[in-house]
Amino acid sequence: MLILLIIGYLVYTIDKKKKNIPVPVVLLIIGALIGFFPGFEGLELTKDTIFYLFLPALLFISAYQFQVRELRKHGGEIFLLSTVGIIVTALLMSILIYYILQPVLPVSYIEALLISTILTPTDPVSVVSILKQSSNKQALASVVEGESMINDGTSIVLFTLAAGIYFGNESFSITSFSMEFLWVSFGGAVIGIVFGWLVSKAIHFTYDSRYQIMLSVILAYGSFYIGEEIGVSGVLATVASGIMLSFEYERTIKEEHFRKQLDGFWEVIEPTILTFLFLLIGIKAVEYISFSLLGWFFFLFIITLVVRYVIIIGVVKIRKTWRRTYGWKEVFILTLSGIKGTMSVALLLGMEGKGAESIQSISFAVIMFSLIIQSMAIYPFSKMLFSKRS
Repeated sequence: MLILLIIGYLVYTIDKKKKNIPVPVVLLIIGALIGFFPGFEGLELTKDTIFYLFLPALLFISAYQFQVRELRKHGGEIFLLSTVGIIVTALLMSILIYYILQPVLPVSYIEALLISTILTPTDPVSVVSILKQSSNKQALASVVEGESMINDGTSIVLFTLAAGIYFGNESFSITSFSMEFLWVSFGGAVIGIVFGWLVSKAIHFTYDSRYQIMLSVILAYGSFYIGEEIGVSGVLATVASGIMLSFEYERTIKEEHFRKQLDGFWEVIEPTILTFLFLLIGIKAVEYISFSLLGWFFFLFIITLVVRYVIIIGVVKIRKTWRRTYGWKEVFILTLSGIKGTMSVALLLGMEGKGAESIQSISFAVIMFSLIIQSMAIYPFSKMLFSKRS
């Protein structure tokens, strides 16, 4: 693990073209390359490692740094894209995957649905800062980041449902799905809001910066674990707790010094986690991907982009103000920004049983294409489309 951390340090300090080639992409490629060398194949990356160790911190960082005023401004489109949009995306993509794979790798419709639910969550870690710098459009970065934080929770519910039907022979009903979705989503949000408010008050009365930071760690992981323990979304609990903490801090200037201390701590934690995560994903990808079918998997990757483009078009057509804000250029960049990443890998690594291996191989290949191609395409396309000359 020390070697991985050293690699991460070298990549972060040497990579001068983080816009053109984002650090996560470099780490991913290095991970895939060293995965062929003896000694690294024994490194384990499991669903539990991602879900319970890495994910709470990454979610909390995104939520805590997300500006509340941007959520108020773009909450409508963020909510639709990350709930209804994700559900429709999964259904539409599953139909296309089912028919496309039949000639080379016949899958049942439920298997296709399972693959589509794995590929629906988005991970903006490598593109949000690039969007802010290259397009000068805060709205795009806010929608991408906000959508990603919430759609993780939606994707988990969809995946759990599809996995239950496929592996456990569970039945499906609209009523039970709707009730489960509402309980998991709103329950997680309530847990996060309450926990975030309580911790924000505790931090206010804690004058030692070391213990303030300790409380923020308790908030990030505690809200996640409590949510999961009582059967609601730990993902949404952590997101809501981070946003609530940020909201409480924005209400008073007195909290400014608290925020600087916490920012400094989490700005060190984030690249450390990303180093381990993307190197391990690269190493793990070598084990799962069937290289003989890469051409077909690339075609599936293109299909995911087309489906996302169609869904975004459908959402922005709903309101007149959205139609004015999001033209074809904005929709194109939002499509590219829907990168598959951490949550998708966590979901596929948690699969066991009949047919799991082929589903994991397909999903991992599409995720790798998404992480590398979309991450590298964001900067040149956003510069080209939103330059003053265009």
